[in-house]
Amino acid sequence: MSREIRKVLVIKLSALGDFVLALAAMKRIREAHPKAQVTLLTTPPFEALARACPYFDEVETDGRPVGPGAWLALRRRLKGARYDRVYDLQTSAASERIFHLLRPFPPEWSGVARGCALPHRTPGKDQMHTLERQADQLKSAGIWPDAPTSPLSAPPPDLSWIGGTPRDRRRRPEKPYILLIPGGSAHRLDKRWPADAYGRLARRMHDRGFDVLVIGGPQESALGREIQKHLPQARDLTGRTDFATVARFGAGAALVVGNDTGPLHLAAAAGAPTVVLFSRASDPTLSAPRGHVIVVQADDLAALDAGTVEQAADRLLPDQGSA
Repeated sequence: MSREIRKVLVIKLSALGDFVLALAAMKRIREAHPKAQVTLLTTPPFEALARACPYFDEVETDGRPVGPGAWLALRRRLKGARYDRVYDLQTSAASERIFHLLRPFPPEWSGVARGCALPHRTPGKDQMHTLERQADQLKSAGIWPDAPTSPLSAPPPDLSWIGGTPRDRRRRPEKPYILLIPGGSAHRLDKRWPADAYGRLARRMHDRGFDVLVIGGPQESALGREIQKHLPQARDLTGRTDFATVARFGAGAALVVGNDTGPLHLAAAAGAPTVVLFSRASDPTLSAPRGHVIVVQADDLAALDAGTVEQAADRLLPDQGSA
């Protein structure tokens, strides 16, 4: 008779797009252990989103300790918690270090750490999309026997649990709106479509009868201003939305257009019809959002014209968008 699993730890440290995709596996873990106490080990940027999520009983944010003292404190706490099972959804050097920190008697560990009890060893797993790869990991761990692992078969994450607040509803435009997400990692500018191109698209969409909202972090406010040069009526919300609010705006949008970045994944997972732009810097077969999504890929996004993106948008837009 198998041992009852009463305490479960899930590890997911970063980044936002990866965290959103991992919500599908997190949901399956919760369903597989309905009576267990499930704890998420993550990092501070994801605390609010994780606490709003129905899959966890506890959320801890010290998953990337700095310095020997912090590592020892993490070890003491994890050892003291006496977890029966760990699902490592990060599967990186950082999370493998946590596994070795808990030796010589670590909990049952699902992941790729050397010596773990429930290894994910499927050949070619690193060439699988995140959704299929994590489904296959849970299949190897024995909690998802019929996991969908063939290309494009795994379901997207479900963010229906993110409900809008009265304040969110007041902030939404009354007529159909387009959400633009022109930012991304400051270290990966090759993953960004130029703000000037977003501005031209914004003008086209406004002329067709849509309001335009621009989403991004505080450091991306210059992108919002650049878009407003083309369309002064565009609402610049850069720096004024948290992760949950981005998802709520996405849930109400007629269309989202954005780069391969975390907020775009949030909006797509919330159900938004989405056009996502990929350059040669990343591979959509490994990490593109799923759902009502069209991928537009160009080796160099600077050479991608607004007309091509608008054509992709036309395949998703509702009829009421026509002016």
